[in-house]
Amino acid sequence: MKKWFKALAAGLVLTGLLVTVIGCGGQSGQDNNDSGKKEKLVVGTEATFPPFEMVKDGQYTGIDMDIIRAIAEKQGYEVEIKNLGFDALIPAVESGNIDCAIAAITIEPDRAKVVDFSKPYFDAGLIIAVKKDTAGISTTKDLQGKRIAAQVGTTGADTCQKIKTEDPSTKVKIFESVGEAFMELQKGGVDAVVNDHPVTADYIKTSGKDNVKMVGEVFSADSQYGIAVKKGNSKLLNDINKGLEELKASGEYDQIYKKWLD
Repeated sequence: MKKWFKALAAGLVLTGLLVTVIGCGGQSGQDNNDSGKKEKLVVGTEATFPPFEMVKDGQYTGIDMDIIRAIAEKQGYEVEIKNLGFDALIPAVESGNIDCAIAAITIEPDRAKVVDFSKPYFDAGLIIAVKKDTAGISTTKDLQGKRIAAQVGTTGADTCQKIKTEDPSTKVKIFESVGEAFMELQKGGVDAVVNDHPVTADYIKTSGKDNVKMVGEVFSADSQYGIAVKKGNSKLLNDINKGLEELKASGEYDQIYKKWLD
């Protein structure tokens, strides 16, 4: 009887110790969850498209960078930026190598088949840029038979290919960055660059101030930029859309654009 009682008592003590240990472990996990550590958001961009994304003083900056950081702050994420080629961004989102991509990405049906897009955050549109002394070019029809350039994977590149389809004598050069396309224009390697209007306007205001001009009207004016996330990642998509709504409601959204585009 005494042996049984001693064994029972020992068992109860051991059980109590196990409960205490397990309880302490659970409390530690809870402490970690409540520690305030933010979930990391890995964001892909192509940082050669000012004023939307660029590298300045070793830092990623621009409209898109301000927007995604502001969204992340409001939704409790810590941002890590990865700089990729523009045509690598959508595949990187698809494969899960990055959580989302923001890089002045136009929302298009073909892209929307493989990734989900946030609500639009910018109305874009394309414009033709030529050297200052160029005459006789103002529409895409005028570009037929000419030497034209754009950045790989962009709507500008798609437009160039359509022009070539209409007139096979058209020479199309596609570059990794829009800056390279503009450099080719300035040295006379092409007759025109087809590119997003706000980016072209920024280039003319800075690097191409005395050498390049925009001609004609903005076209494809219904083009809109969106933030790409992996298909089915509804939580992140909802967080991004909610963050965008909060930015607009607070006035911070307008402040970002005035900072870069005024």
